[in-house]
Parts: sequence; structure tokens; C-alpha cells
Amino acid sequence: MVGLATPDDAAVWRLSEDKAIVVTTDFFTPVVDTPYEYGAIAAANSLSDVYAMGGQPFLALNIAALPDHLPPKVSSEILRGGAEKAREAGVVIAGGHTVKDKEPKYGLVVIGFVDPRRMISKGGLKVGDVLILTKPLGGGVTTTAIKQEKASDRHIKEAIQWMSRLNKTAGQLATEFDLRGGTDITGFGLLGHGMEMAEASKVSLLIENSHLPLLSGAHGYAEKGIFPGGAFDNKNYFGEKVRFEENIDEPAQMLLFDPQTSGGLLLGVPPEKLDSFKKRAEELNQPVWVIGQVRKGKGIEVRS
Repeated sequence: MVGLATPDDAAVWRLSEDKAIVVTTDFFTPVVDTPYEYGAIAAANSLSDVYAMGGQPFLALNIAALPDHLPPKVSSEILRGGAEKAREAGVVIAGGHTVKDKEPKYGLVVIGFVDPRRMISKGGLKVGDVLILTKPLGGGVTTTAIKQEKASDRHIKEAIQWMSRLNKTAGQLATEFDLRGGTDITGFGLLGHGMEMAEASKVSLLIENSHLPLLSGAHGYAEKGIFPGGAFDNKNYFGEKVRFEENIDEPAQMLLFDPQTSGGLLLGVPPEKLDSFKKRAEELNQPVWVIGQVRKGKGIEVRS
């Protein structure tokens, strides 16, 4: 059903009329300095692709690349962080594979199920849908500040809390309200993944910059130019299709290209469902922010 022909978050193979298997994988180098939290964030990030498509993960395999000089305690903590996050998601880690490498890398292969009749995809947005985001932005600049030893303890703690948070409840909300358009915000940033959705759905997006949630240190780091290289790559690739209002300054623009690790879901909610969606989100203790709207046309407009 879903493979290389579309930019969706996972591969999907139909098993029957009401059941399909969802398969995805992801891994990366450390984004924080503490091994346990790194493992938990990497696992949450890998699991997110299944939630983003309206599925439920049930099985995973570890993927790890570990240097010879890495102390066994550090390796164990990385794997423990991943295992406990998987357990929180109700997922069994059934094995995996480890190789040697110069720099640690960790993630999961994740397998889940989805009802193909209710699957969420990047091409499922409709004109008039309200755009909802379920986690704040700014993970890329904050983790870059961590690597440069410029991040405060408070900002590090806040970033870890959000990056290690599962998108399980956000995915549950999406399926409860029978949403069709969605993705998770990761390496291409808000505008990159938003552009993928706009093009796949043959619509345009209006983003309200003042409505965007940010990690508390993000704007300060952005003003100091503390961006990962991926933010500039994203701007170079997607920037020509984005229109910014003139009063949105360069740091604020770059935050929308900022690559996220284990970011939130970006969902299209029909306007008639919005009030009940927000009420149910509050009941589930799931933060949601209204950040824009789906319109006719092409590209993305960012309004102050």
C-alpha cells in the first residue's frame, strides 16, 4: 500500500481488508550526553513513525553501533533506555543487531498494525482542515547548544522531557477522530515535513508564526545562530516554496527549518471536529496547538 513512491513515514503492507502491517526504522548518534535518555529518545523517535500513520506498534528490534572503547555500563544504559521506552509503549524488543563503529548510534526497527481503511498519510489533508501540532519546536537548536556546551540545565531537562515523550496519545487522538492527514516532525523540520504534506495532498498551508510553540530556550539559541547544519540544508531545499511575511526575522524563520528529534505530530483536523478534538486532548493530558490552516494552492505561507 505504501512504499518508495510516497514520502510517508513507514512502509505499509496490506494483510486483509481491515489489517495492514507497518514497518519502519530509524537510528542516530547521541543528541544528549546521558546514555539512558539517549536510548529513550531514540526509541521514542523510532516508534513515532507508526503512530504518525495511525498504527499501533507491537514489536521492535534494536539497531546499535558501538565503539570498542565505550564502557559496557554506557552501552547497557543506552539499551535500557530504549527497552523501558518500548515497554511504556507496550512494545516487545525481540532482539536486534550490533556492529562496531567509531561513534555510538542507536535506534529501532519497529513493526505495527494499522487498519488500512483508517490509515493516516501525508496526502490526506483537505482544504479547510485546521493544522494541529502536538510538541513544541526547537529541539535542533537546543541539542546543538548541548553539543556546544552552551545549553542551560533547565533547557536540557525540558528538551529531554519532550523528545522522550511518546506520540502514542497523539496518535490515539488522531485515530479516535478518524483523521486522514498527518506526519511527525523530524529531520526536515516543520516546513520541510509540512511541504511534503502540502505537495502530497495538492494543497497549500498557512502557518501562524505567533501560534507556534517553542522550547523555552529555542529563540535565544536561534538569535545566537546555534543551528544544526540540517537547518540550512532544509532551508536550501524547501525555502523557495515558502513565503514569509516581511516582519518575521531570520532567527524565527530558521526555527521553522530546524530539524527535530522525536518531534510531535502535525495533523489536519476538520474544523467541525476541532472543539471536541481539543476537549478530548485535554482529557488525555495531550498538549495540542492550533498553528494554521489548509488552503487551496501550492506551497506554504508563514504569517506573523
